[in-house]
Amino acid sequence: MTETPPPRRARAEIDLGALRANVRTLRARVAPHVRIMAVVKADAYGHGAVRCARAALEAGADWLGTATPHEALALRAAGITDVPVMCWLWTPGDPWDQGIEAGLDMSVSGMWALEEVVEAARRVGRPARVQLKGDTGLGRNGCQPADWPELVGAALKAEAEGLVKVTGLWSHLACADEPHHPSIAAQLDVFRSMLAYAEEAGVEPEVRHIANSPATLTLPEAHFDLVRTGIAMYGVSPSPELGTSAELGLRPVMSLKASVALVKHVPAGHGVSYGHHYVTGDETTLGLVPLGYADGIPRHASGRGPVLVGGTVRTVAGRVAMDQFVVDLGGDVPEPGTEAVLFGPGDRGEPTAEDWAVAADTIAYEIVTRIGARVPRVYLDE
Repeated sequence: MTETPPPRRARAEIDLGALRANVRTLRARVAPHVRIMAVVKADAYGHGAVRCARAALEAGADWLGTATPHEALALRAAGITDVPVMCWLWTPGDPWDQGIEAGLDMSVSGMWALEEVVEAARRVGRPARVQLKGDTGLGRNGCQPADWPELVGAALKAEAEGLVKVTGLWSHLACADEPHHPSIAAQLDVFRSMLAYAEEAGVEPEVRHIANSPATLTLPEAHFDLVRTGIAMYGVSPSPELGTSAELGLRPVMSLKASVALVKHVPAGHGVSYGHHYVTGDETTLGLVPLGYADGIPRHASGRGPVLVGGTVRTVAGRVAMDQFVVDLGGDVPEPGTEAVLFGPGDRGEPTAEDWAVAADTIAYEIVTRIGARVPRVYLDE
């Protein structure tokens, strides 16, 4: 058998060895009794959910987490059946029956959700695993403290009837990526209060959790029984204020590469790409990179996005188009097919996802997650 050569037009290389190492690094940051949830929502932040889930479990992750039930069910369908999988973004009419049959841990933030999951449990004939989410101050999903007694009481009643098992109590931090933000301590206080109420009422959760990636890295008081590691598992720093990936002991997992499709000489005063927002100052050479906003390259990085070509970091010249963009090569003439590296770990002089986030005025989470399905993933160290 021969291996299929990697695609040359464009590819996202996913270093599963780096992902495993990141999981081990995160494991070392928490106490032995604290479990690790590998968050693989949004196709593992663009890296490929099934392969990344398996690699994370190999490295010691205990749970998997997704946003939608469909993401969680896809993991079960892929044969990942022997570990807990939690999903937290449910809407009315979602497949509660399938979630119960698949043994998913399903988040409940309000009475409507508890009522739907209880009805599904009656239909299926087995109890649903549910985790009650409290809104401790983020203001998104989750039950408000004033409504918590009603939700806890109804969940305990359903548990007594054999329709649900309350497996977890949880919440989410708003500003864990901003060191010493006053909301962190305030949310932890509210969370402890909501935990105390539920446990005094009779809830016996398997896990209590509030920590995301930045809290895992910097807030041991927030670790409780389980931490949810998302962006850090993929080697991306949750926030520049917390340190670079290297400073946090993490290695970026995704490298985005393409082949230069065309190199040509142009005169001074030549407009480049739509709107001619870039005009050559002198006679120069232009290189065409076959990636565009349809592939997830942010149009907001037009004129600013960095690319390594021929050993030199270039800048996107003019607007990013749907399928392609141009770099000014300054007179250099690399051969067509020369590798262009948009981002990677950064240790060979290439830009990083954080560099692109700065160029596009966004966060590195968005840079890796938005790389589209038209860009094939090539897995290293499987």
